[in-house]
Amino acid sequence: MIPCLLDANYRPYGKHEQVKTVFTIHNLKYQGIHGRERILDLLDIPERYLNENGVLKDGAPNFMKSGLVYSDRITTVSPTYSSEIMTAYFGEGLDGVLHEQGWKLSGILNGIDTETYDPATDTQLAENYDSESWRIGKPACKQALQEELGLAIRPDVPLAAMITRLVDQKGLDLLLHILDEFLQEDIQFVMLGTGDPDYENALRAAADKHPDKMAACLTFSQPLSNRIYAGADMFLMPSLFEPCGLSQLISMRYGTIPVVRETGGLVDTVEPYNQYEGSGTGFSFTNINAHEFLFTTKYACEVYRESPEAWQGIVSRAMAGDYSWTRSAQTYVDLYEELLRATS
Repeated sequence: MIPCLLDANYRPYGKHEQVKTVFTIHNLKYQGIHGRERILDLLDIPERYLNENGVLKDGAPNFMKSGLVYSDRITTVSPTYSSEIMTAYFGEGLDGVLHEQGWKLSGILNGIDTETYDPATDTQLAENYDSESWRIGKPACKQALQEELGLAIRPDVPLAAMITRLVDQKGLDLLLHILDEFLQEDIQFVMLGTGDPDYENALRAAADKHPDKMAACLTFSQPLSNRIYAGADMFLMPSLFEPCGLSQLISMRYGTIPVVRETGGLVDTVEPYNQYEGSGTGFSFTNINAHEFLFTTKYACEVYRESPEAWQGIVSRAMAGDYSWTRSAQTYVDLYEELLRATS
């Protein structure tokens, strides 16, 4: 609401006229919708702003829409997501507003803290490693994780993982639809996260059915999450939508190969493996389809088992990526400086 309040209560009276606002969308789904009377009681918003061209959406004050309409620039957390949200499917009812305001919208990728997430110095790991020593360090971390979670100690079997909130956005329905079939393969699977009780119960039941192949850790633990990033071979992200996603960046930093759906920031950060060019840092599938997800994951497992040199190349390329905030921060600085120049 700050851009609206500036426009309504300060600029008309010669105050803060040089102040510019940048509104950053993380997830368009969460819009801050409130009752009209409550907002009138709490905020000094003139009546002329309380209409469908202003802060109202379908008759209710909408904080997200207010930010879109009255800010000087809009950013979101990946280039692909900035395009997706201007479509009806991803727009959460605001795609029309975003089309109108699209001239001031840009997507800037998130980064991660590469000092916090560094397998060379992470104190939670059984053995530290870097892009040169991962062939020794990752197997040690994998064995330690298998021991910790009661899985069979098998260096040859691909170990897949998910660390996520258990909500529909993260593709849990896709996973559960094929999980039993998935676990018929010679594979292991670790889930870490909490959320919807129905998802928790289904995952708990699957782990009870396959105790030597699956561990369901229905909690959240930062130390355990780091050990999973280091010990797993691949990281699954079948998201229905993903504004940016950080887990794929952390997993690649740790040499754990992402298997993702092509949406939002996952498109911008994970290059699909191409066996003919010897390129890529992960595996991807296009549609919201459980068996497409399954087939892509099985293909990743096939490369892991049957093409070890190709797999090593994927890991090395993933670990060589720059996932820091450096480039993104400079893009934000450039945007702020552009706005400041416009006021001078």
